[in-house]
Parts: sequence; structure tokens; C-alpha cells
Amino acid sequence: MAIKKIVDKWKLKKWYTVLAPPMFDNKEICEVVAAEDQLLTNRIVRISLMELMSTSSQTSMFTFLRFRISGVAGNTAQTTLIGHEVSPSYIKTFARRGKTILHMIVDIKTKDDVGVRIKVVGVATGKISETTKRNLRNTIVEEIKKAGPTFKYDELMQEILYGRLVSKIFNHLKQITSMKRFEIRKTEKQEQFT
Repeated sequence: MAIKKIVDKWKLKKWYTVLAPPMFDNKEICEVVAAEDQLLTNRIVRISLMELMSTSSQTSMFTFLRFRISGVAGNTAQTTLIGHEVSPSYIKTFARRGKTILHMIVDIKTKDDVGVRIKVVGVATGKISETTKRNLRNTIVEEIKKAGPTFKYDELMQEILYGRLVSKIFNHLKQITSMKRFEIRKTEKQEQFT
């Protein structure tokens, strides 16, 4: 009886270079392996902001970007940015005894009609009243909803990742009460699959 020939499936696979979107100058993110081009589409790749932008700030070290592979041409895969997340362990360092922590979720639409869910966390320096909490929440929602329609999706993500939107909101919050920290901890692009 003839011995069945065993085909090594690993040898059939190819390596693909994954590139960041144009807003990050099409830098190489990583390399992934797949047997066929179609199997790469919609795969999610995660990378830290520090690795991508070559900056060494404390926040960028704990910020991770999520990219979805949108298309494959030859041995390169193009991606789109679908969100970011600040590490939960970094967020937990804000919590201290005697502080007030605010968590909020705000849904907005950008100028190019892309839905984005923004999750924020704010830390006040002491215990604050419910009225002050309500004022802080209203200010956060107002500022984020005001920023949404003024930017396209890529521009909004750059504002968030470079900290410009955070510092603008933080300055408004400081006028209400003494604030220790404000961060946009997570963004999610609301995608439609067909």
C-alpha cells in the first residue's frame, strides 16, 4: 500500500507587509502570514503609538492603535485606522483615594459622515458634588459634539492622538473645578459591513 504524501501547509503560506494608512505616511506596521490574499481582508492589527510615531512620551507608550486590513496588492496590505485604546493599567494609575473619577461615552458623526464612539475618563483632584459632576459631563459632551462635525475622520483621530482635543477639553474643565487628569481612553470607528 502506498504511503500518503503529507503536504506541509506552512510552506504554502506567504508573508505580507502591512502598511499604515496615509495619515501615518504608509509606514510598515508589521508582517503577517496567510495562505491566500482574501484571508487577510478584515484582519485586525494592533500596534503601539510609540512604535509607529517614534515618540517616547508616557502616554504614547500606553496607547495602542487598531488597524483593519482593507485590501491587498501583491505582497503589501493596506489598512484603515479603526480606533485606539489607552492601556487599562495606565488608566488605573489615575485612581487614588479622595479623587473623583468620571467615565463617559459619547457617539458623534464626523464631517465625512463616519460614526465614532469616544470613551473618556476624567479625574478631579478631590470629592466633588453631583451638580459639579453634571456640569463636567455636560461640558465634555458639548466639546466633543462640537469637535465632531468640524473634522474629517482622519483629522479627528490626529487631534485625539496628538492630544490637541484632550488639552482643549481639559482647559474648559479646569474652569469648572480643579482637575487632575483628562484622557480619551478609547475610540471606536462604527463600521458597516456588507
